Amino acid sequence: MLHFECDYTQGAHPKVMEMLQKTNMEQTAGYGEDPYCEAAKELICSACGKPDADVHFLVGGTQTNATIIASVLRPYQGVLCAETGHINVHETGAIESKGHKVLPIQSFDGKITGMQIREMCEQHFQDVNHEHMVQPGMVYISFPTENGTIYSKAELEEISIVCQQYGLPLFIDGARLGYGLMADGNDLTLEDITDLCDVFYIGGTKVGTLFGEAVVFPNPDLARDFRYLIKQNGGMLAKGRLLGIQFLALFEDNTYFKIARHADELAMQIKNALKAKGYQFLYDSNTNQQFPILPDVVVQQLEKKYVFSFWQKVGDNHTAVRFCTSWGTKAEEVNQLVMDILR
Repeated sequence: MLHFECDYTQGAHPKVMEMLQKTNMEQTAGYGEDPYCEAAKELICSACGKPDADVHFLVGGTQTNATIIASVLRPYQGVLCAETGHINVHETGAIESKGHKVLPIQSFDGKITGMQIREMCEQHFQDVNHEHMVQPGMVYISFPTENGTIYSKAELEEISIVCQQYGLPLFIDGARLGYGLMADGNDLTLEDITDLCDVFYIGGTKVGTLFGEAVVFPNPDLARDFRYLIKQNGGMLAKGRLLGIQFLALFEDNTYFKIARHADELAMQIKNALKAKGYQFLYDSNTNQQFPILPDVVVQQLEKKYVFSFWQKVGDNHTAVRFCTSWGTKAEEVNQLVMDILR
């Protein structure tokens, strides 16, 4: 079976494994206070165009989302996000378990707009009972979204402006950040992301590392005492250098972006084959996630050779599925899938 169900089925990029093996028997300070973490932070700050940014390493995405949101919100505040957002759908109430409510905004393609954020804030503060309700305290978006879509620079600028007007910190979940930045049609750079939000993270788990996410606070003031919360949430890895080494391996020669582009290019080959057969798509994605709507008989045929994800039923005889490529997907695997799609 060939696997296209997600982008974290493989271990790690060979460069990561090589550097981990090379440094395996070294002895360094723990908890991320080692030379490798410091070097990785410097490279990340340089790539972001923000030398004074504050960078922290955590282990996984849910842990990272919960820790960041808990660090920003007051006890009576909630976080605005798309109703399809990861924190609203696929994190088992992790945010709510910390005492904060997720405030979903209706979305079809996974994106929300500055106007929707403004409307939510106005509805709250114009309500005479607003002090009896959870106050909007920050905004969460994903880049790319859960549906593989990406925000344009103009869309993100609009959101950023509205967030500033209402005093809402803007948090970007970058679990698949590389795949979004390297996608066809994307007009955002890593420096743009850094300039337009208050905190974001560079996902490693889905883009080449064994595990790990790099949290970036463009404004270090917002990161005050963040390490206390990392520890409190079980995210302070004793062997912290294992996180720094992995990001150092991927950022020292832009490998992170190269391997993300590799995944996007293969995903576009799959998309083009599906389009050539006349299939429609649930979402228009140029990233490593593709969501075709296929006849059930085609789904059943492909399932004999490939593993991919069910997404949702579309009518009585069609199903939307997800094909997902990754940094480690092989060209020959995609070629075989393309041939079977076109057959």
